[in-house]
Amino acid sequence: MAEITAAMVKELRESTGAGMMDCKNALSECNGDMQKAVEYLREKGLGKAAKKADRLAAEGLVGVYVSENAASLVEINSETDFVAKNDKFIELVNTSVKHIQASKVSSVEDLQNSNIDGMKYEDYLKNQIATIGENLVVRRFATLNAANNEALNGYIHTNGRVGVIIKAKFNNAANKEKVEEFLKHLCMHIAAMKPSVLSYKDLDKDFVEAEYRALCAELEKENEELVRLKKPLHKIPAFASRLQITDDILKNARENIENELKAQNKPEKIWDKIIPGQMARFISDNSILDSRLTLMGQFYVMDDKKTVEEVIADKSKEMNDEIVIESFTRYEVGEGLEKKADDFAAEVAAQIGK
Repeated sequence: MAEITAAMVKELRESTGAGMMDCKNALSECNGDMQKAVEYLREKGLGKAAKKADRLAAEGLVGVYVSENAASLVEINSETDFVAKNDKFIELVNTSVKHIQASKVSSVEDLQNSNIDGMKYEDYLKNQIATIGENLVVRRFATLNAANNEALNGYIHTNGRVGVIIKAKFNNAANKEKVEEFLKHLCMHIAAMKPSVLSYKDLDKDFVEAEYRALCAELEKENEELVRLKKPLHKIPAFASRLQITDDILKNARENIENELKAQNKPEKIWDKIIPGQMARFISDNSILDSRLTLMGQFYVMDDKKTVEEVIADKSKEMNDEIVIESFTRYEVGEGLEKKADDFAAEVAAQIGK
């Protein structure tokens, strides 16, 4: 049995919001495995999904550069937020993202070996480190390339810590500027709402099943409090994602709606006006995970009565075109990095021992 320390309990509590004893018990049940303990708490309805933002330690900036046929995104980390606001560091980020696009590099190693201003990028970065006075690291980058009848755009949030690039295809070349403008708004939505994937089709089946169990536990736990407050309860969904909803399930749902309309003595001639809305509600109630994680399933920030998928369909109709989002990339500075454990005594001891 692994030793469960107070620091481990504290970390789990901060990342899930669960109670202290619940965190301790979860770590004991999972033999000290932090990730398994997070899932254990979620399936018991005792904790939210791990809050990555609370664990971020890295500082730095993202950079975006959009040209006629390409859009590039880079994250460069610094040690302190102070340096991230330095004009020379900002210039480094902007120069780097343009160089990444121009040199067509596909990995950090390729970038380090590429040539910029008559020297290797690795040496260029070292010079910048010496000038700025702090360690700087190119963590990751991405580039989207556009062919004919494909449009690109990008966006950097005002804090410089969140950046997005996106690509879509369309049919009418005359609509390119309108599509690009629409993509700018979608980038802003992505920056704010943090979708992980494009659609439910990109989700893993086992992941969805695990998230469904956690979702039910979460809602049941919240219902306990709603009972105490004498407020309406959450309806526990039968599914979490459209990935789980087969044609047979949809057919059965439609039949149930028809039976209810018949029981209510609703005239059959008006069923066609009622059933589409009821079916849309069935799908919405049973695809909560999609609305949290997928771009197409999220409600659009500029019109929260419609999903992004519906807004794209409306925009396509408005332009007499067909807009299809092909891909997007979103970076947030430090996302996915764990906090560094600062133990001054241990650090000194390690230095002495060298």
